[in-house]
Amino acid sequence: MNQNQSPFVGNFLKGLSLLLVCLFAPQMQAQEQPNSYSYSLQEAVQHAMEYNYTIINSERDVQASYKKKWETIAVGLPQISASGNYQNNFTIQQSVIPSEIFGGTPGEFTAIAFSTRHTATASAKLDQLIFDGSYIVGVKAAKTFLDFYKISKEKTDIEITEQVINAYGNVLLTQENISILEKNKATLEKNKFETNESFKSGFAEEEDVEQISITLASTVSSLNNAKRLEKITLNMLKLVLGINLDDDLVVTDKLEDLTRENLDLAITGTEFNVKSNVDYRMGMNNQEQRRLEVMNEKSKALPTLSTSLAFGYNGFNNDFDFFNSQQQWLDYSYLSVNLNIPIFSSFARSARTQQAKIKLEQAKTELTELEQNLKLQYEQAKSEYEYSVEEYTTSKNNMRLAERIENKQQIKFREGLSSSFELSEAQRQLYASQQNYLQAMVNVINTKAALQKLTAQ
Repeated sequence: MNQNQSPFVGNFLKGLSLLLVCLFAPQMQAQEQPNSYSYSLQEAVQHAMEYNYTIINSERDVQASYKKKWETIAVGLPQISASGNYQNNFTIQQSVIPSEIFGGTPGEFTAIAFSTRHTATASAKLDQLIFDGSYIVGVKAAKTFLDFYKISKEKTDIEITEQVINAYGNVLLTQENISILEKNKATLEKNKFETNESFKSGFAEEEDVEQISITLASTVSSLNNAKRLEKITLNMLKLVLGINLDDDLVVTDKLEDLTRENLDLAITGTEFNVKSNVDYRMGMNNQEQRRLEVMNEKSKALPTLSTSLAFGYNGFNNDFDFFNSQQQWLDYSYLSVNLNIPIFSSFARSARTQQAKIKLEQAKTELTELEQNLKLQYEQAKSEYEYSVEEYTTSKNNMRLAERIENKQQIKFREGLSSSFELSEAQRQLYASQQNYLQAMVNVINTKAALQKLTAQ
């Protein structure tokens, strides 16, 4: 504390500091706490449409293309500019003229300065484009350019939707796997305890205890790995949603419920309209861009016409006195019309036009190839979805059958009618069928998302 400062002031400042800490500390602490989210799949998709990083930048591309379109249009609108210049000729440039003009000796020359020490200029100019074929094509190209980014935004939305569905399904798969593995672990621990007690009583072999221990250790390892994967899959989903990795996220849908919602074979019966596919529309846009390039090269053979209107003032003085009311300013103005007629370019324009035509033909061929590829992709996606639905039904029945077999082996083992090896085999068969069933449910969700990605409009 300053020695000149009174104790009262010092105590007052300490009290004020303590009060500020009490007031703002809870708010600062609240700001540091992570956010919490609880989403169904549909809610997750809606969140991603607003906060996904790629979608945000895709929307910015659209906004930038709007500005680019206006930039192109503005080229043909009046352009006004103003300029000012001040020059200090501290060493004035001189020229020589014959001395006899001033009555001097013929054959001799006299150096004369044709400028003043200080000069100032102020001017304004208006330029207006009257006709330019490239400008007309450029305006059309700007609209095509804007349409490209709009379609690109649609494509991004569709792709991110598929990514959200896949990431959400992986989280559900991991969580369901953890739940099943924990049940299997509890069953194996019970089996091991009962078998160990029977071994102590002489009613079971040590090999039986060891066999169950092997299966239990494998299950525990799988469970630990599944728990690690749960965090990874949740973080992957957060990243797609545009959520901070430190925030909390809870998925509310159940894997089996979501699978049943996606069991819709009627979707495979609809006719595939390839021209509504977003990739096909991007191909059409690319073809239109190449067509405009051909038009642009052709337009360069047309005359261009523009006009300019300018006016300004010049001031001259041997002293810097331009702000004096007596300063004389010499005005000037002009109107100019500029006409440029291309006549001969040694066939350079023709070569550029032919190159543009070749690129247009390439774009047409690429579009035809894209159309065939999309039709093939649709057939493959439809086949994979139909197979996933069939596999889901098969794996569900196989799991129920494996559960019954394992249950019977449990009973036989307890009654001494079955060996620990036979029980372990039945358990491994059950665990494999459980994993197949979980994967089959996720495949139904993912393959339908892939099919909808192709048919999205």
